[in-house]
Amino acid sequence: MVPTRYRVATKRQELTDTWTLGLEPVDEPLEPWSPGQFNMLWAFGVGEVAISISGSEDDTLLHTVRRVGAGTEAVCALAEGEMLGLRGPFGSRWRTVEARGKDVVILAGGIGLAPLRPAIRQLLLDRGSYGRISILVGARHPEDLLFVEEMSRWAESPGVDVEITVDTASSGWSGHVGVVTSLMDRVEIDGSSVHGFACGPEVMMRFAAKALTDRGVAPTAIDVSLERNMKCAIAQCGHCQLGPTFVCRDGPVLDYATAQPLMMVRER
Repeated sequence: MVPTRYRVATKRQELTDTWTLGLEPVDEPLEPWSPGQFNMLWAFGVGEVAISISGSEDDTLLHTVRRVGAGTEAVCALAEGEMLGLRGPFGSRWRTVEARGKDVVILAGGIGLAPLRPAIRQLLLDRGSYGRISILVGARHPEDLLFVEEMSRWAESPGVDVEITVDTASSGWSGHVGVVTSLMDRVEIDGSSVHGFACGPEVMMRFAAKALTDRGVAPTAIDVSLERNMKCAIAQCGHCQLGPTFVCRDGPVLDYATAQPLMMVRER
């Protein structure tokens, strides 16, 4: 429960309300992390927020944070050189190792691309262990798309398809318009040899999982990442409890066979 001090080494504005912070340790660094896990970021004097790890560069941990409340507003307001507290890493990982030998289909909605980015980077680093990789990304508007330059580099990798869509086109947008699951028509899928990953709003993940299962992908071969109101991160406070499951401990990444009944429970 005691946070470790980290310093903001880099700060990059991604969108009007979203920043990526590169954090370097001041004290002993946290334990090694896996794609899909999250840390608790403590803005001193304000409070803690659970934020997925969106990557690492050199000795810095990357967290992509959208400003949506008092805690995230305080984190996003930090300047380079200022400090915050970190606890973690917590939670489960994307099953990239278990997906070896299969085609991979990734569906990301909005800020959901940030938790998926470490998994995508891992897949590309181990490119020969996978079949075709399809990365399907959706956002509300073109100006809400994350990591545009990096997505272009992903698309240059052999055997990797990157498809992008927006719900509403703005002036100058010539790409696809529609929900992210509409991009599934552009992907050739043999459901028996596919592992799926989905992250975004819960309603989007439900439709993404349905689109995959309709094409023969087993629910146990689909990973989704739940986002609930996590407070302690160690399964003690009960804020994120869904039946017997604590999202902070047992998730946030769960296979869809496990997650489906939990996702039917409305957050209070």
